[in-house]
Amino acid sequence: MFHDHLNEVKRREHALQIIGERIASGGREGIYDLTGLSGGFPLEMEDIGLLETYVGPAVFEERLQTAGRKHMGGEMVAAFNRTSSAILASILELAEPGSLVVHYLPELPSHPSIPSSTQLAAARYHETDDFTEDIPENTSLVVVTGSTMDHRVVDESELQQIIERAHSAGVPVLVDDASGARLRTVLFNQKRACDLGADLAVTSTDKLMHGPRGGLLAGRSDLVERVKSRAYRFGLEAQPPLIAAMVRALESFDPSEILNALERKGYLLEALRDLNVEETPTGIMIKPDSLEELYDSTCTGDEIAVALSMLLLSDHGIITIPAVGMPGASKTLRFDLASRDAERLVPELLREAIEDAVDKLSGIISDRKMMEKLIFGS
Repeated sequence: MFHDHLNEVKRREHALQIIGERIASGGREGIYDLTGLSGGFPLEMEDIGLLETYVGPAVFEERLQTAGRKHMGGEMVAAFNRTSSAILASILELAEPGSLVVHYLPELPSHPSIPSSTQLAAARYHETDDFTEDIPENTSLVVVTGSTMDHRVVDESELQQIIERAHSAGVPVLVDDASGARLRTVLFNQKRACDLGADLAVTSTDKLMHGPRGGLLAGRSDLVERVKSRAYRFGLEAQPPLIAAMVRALESFDPSEILNALERKGYLLEALRDLNVEETPTGIMIKPDSLEELYDSTCTGDEIAVALSMLLLSDHGIITIPAVGMPGASKTLRFDLASRDAERLVPELLREAIEDAVDKLSGIISDRKMMEKLIFGS
């Protein structure tokens, strides 16, 4: 069912349709976004009149620099319309055609934006979870993922060693810290990537914080300026409303909301252990591979995960990544208990919803047409 990105788009559009219908009938209170990517647009009334093309940047840029450097470190920050946009602009600017981009990450595979951006830069790509690998010759950029799509976090000592090895070889380092900028620092007490010597680091302002879906790049001022210049050529930079919302989110960021999730996940880990539930830093997850063991079916683990995600959404209003994620996103069912909506959905009700979806799928999974209707709609 997921042989191409077109079907992934259809799946996502169907999920968004369900969300819209549930909100129309029951309001926002009937939706529980547990993706960890819910974000928000925390503007104040006084901001609205300043969101003009040239007025907005003039007003909010200085505050963005102050709040962004506090959050990320580095000499300078720049705002992009998505984290993937910041990654694309960085790789286009720093990866020389024909050279190698080496990507280290705690667990394969990588987020698709990194290999795709490397391809657009006409460079070669190599990803590895072996942190002892030497940096090959003709490498023009090293990328390190601070926290994977399934929240596997890099060890700080390994991150530090890679940065030092890359610099010894004269190669700049970009840290993809989309959620890691908060997971690593808040839960694992690690240093900010720029404080560890990374030349550039990028985070997503909607992951584990209440900002808009956007990318914040930090690092050496000379490199940030170069990447910004590249972004302007392709329209990848953030526009004034996004910048203003980023500023508000960064200024109001509260680490305690992430720490509070630790208190909620213990019950679910115990109550759902028959489903091979695993722990994440801020919640629980069920990997596609483990789902194949639950059903006598020819469906893949990814298909089962998406089907369960759609049942959770349509029947219980619970949003997870397999239903709404972009093409190529992880199909792991991840329930982020640091989300604001998790405070309204008590663990007992979440357990019941997951068990109900698992049971209901058993009556659908053998019927291919019903599965396709569940995932893609009419």
